[in-house]
Amino acid sequence: MPNKPMAGTRLIDLTHMLSGPYAAMILADLGCDTVKVEPPGRGEATRRLLEDDPQHSLHGMGAYFFTLNRNKRSVAIDLKSEAGRGLFYELVRHADVVLDNFSAGVTKRLGVDHDTLAVHNPRIVTCTITGFGEDGPRYRRPAFDQIVQGLGGGMSITGSGPHEQLRAGIPIGDLGGGMFAVMGIQAALLARQRSGVGQHVDIAMLDVQISLLNYMATMYAMSGETPHPIGNGHFVHTPYNTFATADDTIVIAVIGDSFWPPLLEVLDIEGLRDPRFATAPERLREKAQIEGAIQERLATRSASEWLAALEAARVPCARVNNLAQALSDPQIRHRNMFVHLNHPLGGTAQVPGNPIKFSVDDEESYSPPPLLAAHTGAVFEQWTGVPPAQVAEGVAAGFLQQAPEATWSA
Repeated sequence: MPNKPMAGTRLIDLTHMLSGPYAAMILADLGCDTVKVEPPGRGEATRRLLEDDPQHSLHGMGAYFFTLNRNKRSVAIDLKSEAGRGLFYELVRHADVVLDNFSAGVTKRLGVDHDTLAVHNPRIVTCTITGFGEDGPRYRRPAFDQIVQGLGGGMSITGSGPHEQLRAGIPIGDLGGGMFAVMGIQAALLARQRSGVGQHVDIAMLDVQISLLNYMATMYAMSGETPHPIGNGHFVHTPYNTFATADDTIVIAVIGDSFWPPLLEVLDIEGLRDPRFATAPERLREKAQIEGAIQERLATRSASEWLAALEAARVPCARVNNLAQALSDPQIRHRNMFVHLNHPLGGTAQVPGNPIKFSVDDEESYSPPPLLAAHTGAVFEQWTGVPPAQVAEGVAAGFLQQAPEATWSA
């Protein structure tokens, strides 16, 4: 058994696209024995994304599927057939968690909702990630990442001005839903230790976006004032912004007053030594003047020169890294956050690692994303004791698919 904190937990992954596969990936990284159940034929839809893009695929497996499905095994079952569902229920009897991100109402229609699965396994924990949850006045609407970013309010405060709202550069609607699903599943598993029975976890991507507004929502509720985008600046702290140097862009973040004197020593701008700028409220009132003077000074030297001086003075600062710079950062490499992942047919590509680090259950290992149906026979035999002959009958009848298990070299 791997030295991972969730080793021994069995997860059935019914997910597709991004939010669900990301949640299942995190759980698999943490040690869950994760079985991805896919429809026979072409498999889960994400297998098709970028598959023909020579720059962003490996052996016909695109970057989406390659990244999101490590540490998983693939079983192909036709859940729309009665015989297929019967064998699926056999897996459920031996599982701990079933995770999906089907549209609202689909699990009930397929017969894989919590009430149905609990008949076969009262201890099962189920989780569904949807755009708007599983109840409410308009919960059946279709939703994708940018839809919930737009509805959730975060997009309205991101950008350079009131009429230039931008979505986040990373799909925070999808990824946020996945992260909260992991938390909900883990909480339900802990509750099961106390109660002995499972329960359903209902994650709405829109709910998550509202949660992430955090103090911004409270400020609106207190003041009644609707905030607008203010670029990379801050509504309280000054200087707190991005600044162009002679080559790259950097961030300086002076929070409170203790960082202001060392910043002045590094920048040596006489006009900013005015004693009235010593406190944050006064600096905020003169934000344009202060940040304008800083920008003019920073443009005279390279980012590396300024960052070296600012870091030596312990002023909070950073380069605005592009992906090449971020992924080659020595701190990122030291933390094992960009790792090599094998393809089952050979070759490797690098993917982000697991950001959750443990002092005891500290194993970090990554098995290849599976070929479609590569583990159908093995999973049924290991989890349920269904013999190979019965799997072969299902394959012949068309409600199962079985492919030879791939071999690969570490």
